[in-house]
Amino acid sequence: MRNLWNKAVLWSKENRAVLGAGAGIFLLDHLTKVAALFWLPDDPVKLFPFFYLRYVENTGAAFGMMQGGNFLLIFIMLAIVAYMIKSWKELCAYGKLVEWGCVFILAGALGNLYDRITLGYVVDFLDFRVWPVFNIADSFITVGGCMLVISLCFGRKGKREEK
Repeated sequence: MRNLWNKAVLWSKENRAVLGAGAGIFLLDHLTKVAALFWLPDDPVKLFPFFYLRYVENTGAAFGMMQGGNFLLIFIMLAIVAYMIKSWKELCAYGKLVEWGCVFILAGALGNLYDRITLGYVVDFLDFRVWPVFNIADSFITVGGCMLVISLCFGRKGKREEK
C-alpha cells in the first residue's frame, strides 16, 4: 500500500500541469453550474441574438438521449473514467495532444459525474438555439474528444514506427 502511495505522489509531482489543468476545468465547470442553479431565472436570459443562458436539468445523455437514465449513465461514466486512468500511460504515448485531450475528457466527465451523483441530473445552461443546451464540462469533453480523434488519426504513423 505504501508503494502505491509513493507512486501516486511521484506521478502527481511529475504531472503538476495536468493535475492543475484538470482541477481548474472541474472547478470552472462546478462554479458556473452553481451560478446557473442560483441566479438563472425560469426564463432564458438573452445575451446575443444567437446566445441565451437557460437553466436545464438534464437526466439523460447528449442530445436528450436516455432521459431518466441517470443511474446507468453514472456507471458508464465511471467505466470511462476508470479506463482512461488505467490506460493513461499508453494513451499519453501518442503525444501531448492525446494527453491534453484525455485531461479535458476526464475533467469534464468528472464534472458531470459529480452533478449526477449529488443532484441526480446535470446542470446545463449554454443555449445557442441551434444546438441542445450544454455546459462547460460538455465543451471540454467535446474538445478533448476532437483532440483525441485528430491526434490518433494523424499521429498514428509515429506510434507505429516506435513498435
